Amino acid sequence: MNIYCIALLALMLPAISGHAESFKGHALSMFDEIKYGSEFEHFNYVRPDAPKGGHLRLARVGSFDNLNPFILKGIAASGTLMIYDRLLDKSLDESFTAYGQLAESVECPADRSWVLFTLRSEARWHDGKPITASDVVFTFNTLIADGLPFYRSFYADVDKVVALDDRRVKFSFASGANRELSLIVGQLRVLPKHYWEGREFASTTLDRPLGSGPYRIAAVDPGRSIRLERVEDYWGSKLPVQRGRFNFNSIQYDYYRDNTVATEALKIGEVDFRFANDAVQWSAEYKTAADPTGGLDKVAIPHQVIRGMRGFCFNTRRHKFADRMVRLALSYAFDFEWTNKRLLHGIYTRSGSYWNNSKLASRGIPEGLELQILREYQEQLPRELFTRSFESPRTDGTGNVRPNLRIAQRLLDNAGWRVVDNLLIHGETGEPLDIEFLLVSPNHERIVGPIRENLKRLGVGSRIRTVDSSQYQNRLQSFDYDVIVAYWRQTLNPGNEQRNFWSSAAANFNGSRNYAGVSDSVVDDLVERVIAADSRELQVALTRALDRVLLWGYYVIPGWYSNTYRLVYWNRLGRPESVPPNGLGFPETWWFESSVEAIDNTTNPN
Repeated sequence: MNIYCIALLALMLPAISGHAESFKGHALSMFDEIKYGSEFEHFNYVRPDAPKGGHLRLARVGSFDNLNPFILKGIAASGTLMIYDRLLDKSLDESFTAYGQLAESVECPADRSWVLFTLRSEARWHDGKPITASDVVFTFNTLIADGLPFYRSFYADVDKVVALDDRRVKFSFASGANRELSLIVGQLRVLPKHYWEGREFASTTLDRPLGSGPYRIAAVDPGRSIRLERVEDYWGSKLPVQRGRFNFNSIQYDYYRDNTVATEALKIGEVDFRFANDAVQWSAEYKTAADPTGGLDKVAIPHQVIRGMRGFCFNTRRHKFADRMVRLALSYAFDFEWTNKRLLHGIYTRSGSYWNNSKLASRGIPEGLELQILREYQEQLPRELFTRSFESPRTDGTGNVRPNLRIAQRLLDNAGWRVVDNLLIHGETGEPLDIEFLLVSPNHERIVGPIRENLKRLGVGSRIRTVDSSQYQNRLQSFDYDVIVAYWRQTLNPGNEQRNFWSSAAANFNGSRNYAGVSDSVVDDLVERVIAADSRELQVALTRALDRVLLWGYYVIPGWYSNTYRLVYWNRLGRPESVPPNGLGFPETWWFESSVEAIDNTTNPN
């Protein structure tokens, strides 16, 4: 059996008629052996007998005006994806293996030119109607036509989708070189055809949509709060992929003006759990709290999760950022060492890759298979990429950035920029170099402030523009910004999503995540080769090559990351003893301790 189509299973069932060379089973994996056999009862990282009950209260910052998370318009409320089931559900302790959820079995040939899912006969929508193959076809076609723009690049290699009968749906692919695609389509959240027909899918809605998952939307206070309730007669509650998960009777997301208010809500017991992503709050806040059922737990948990690139992203669609050497020069204005020590309490590591904290990250000077790949593009790549390890500008952490600013000034001079009356002016066009930092979180203002001071010393004018989440989302989707704080979440098996991040096709596709406007034939080619990689060794080498090319493009001033979960939560919450390597598993694997009383008093939105 070809290892790139490992589906399957501990027990290989006879192929169905017409597909004699296919393999059929309960799970599908990218490269690895499948960890859980066909008779598994639950994932290892859950507590299978976790108590059910309680009302979980979570905080979000900003607002929302939409309950359809699949479209570009509006801002979707948190939790809205939890009402839908997928064809396959990923495990959190394997690199990329997915197990049947709506699908009782999955089948594909050795070349992965198609994949066929057989739906469970017991699968039901919340109104009791069966989930059918026609729902799957409807979902795919609707997302391609009216869904978020990334679906069109994500599923670009899907040739057709056909319902063979009520329970079997087949996806055929335009190319057998896209090894990941059978798993990608398996991640599809299925929509109810009978509900959406006659409704305008592409428009925002505050009507509670119909789902099939472990939760339904119970109440909505537009822009302020949304409450989900666990479906007592949920059809999939006894599935192995669901056992020990989704334990809270209800989950409520309350929206706050900013992080400071949300933090205070946690401290007085109006919120149960928060990721403490702000270094100041982690170090200085959450010290005392009074509650009859206990107190706040402040926990740091090391993890192995990939940390993608977070940093100050240049919009290269703007002419002033088109020159990579100008982008490099501006990166010398960020003193990370001083910032980490003085503003971030020294708890972060400088980002040095788009795949931080993983073996997919490029490091040192290219060698081996990665070097062979990069040599194919040698004439199109910077010479130093082959001779030097990529490193961001460094300082001694004292706040003295004068040596770095001298380097920046030389780079700007060489690029044709001159200081005239304390302003940096392009020698040919007369255009001043002025930068607007578009922010959505006030927490980043204190980081940007010192950068602006350093830019001023170079003659670069700058300003901070902090806007609400709705305005930020609109400007982000239309690429209306100079510099933003961007983040690209990565996985252990990079694939089709890379088109949406870096491809020339996505560069001017409103709503894509090609925030930097990358439009480079080498990047395009490497992205397609990553998607088509037919072995783990080749996938790793190609990803490192792509990582290195992006780094040397200076599209981002690299920021920082942490390989630790920093959590603050009320200790009435319980969690599994072990944390899976690919995610925290919150809230789906956590629970309220059964001894806690009076926690079901929900604050009902209107």
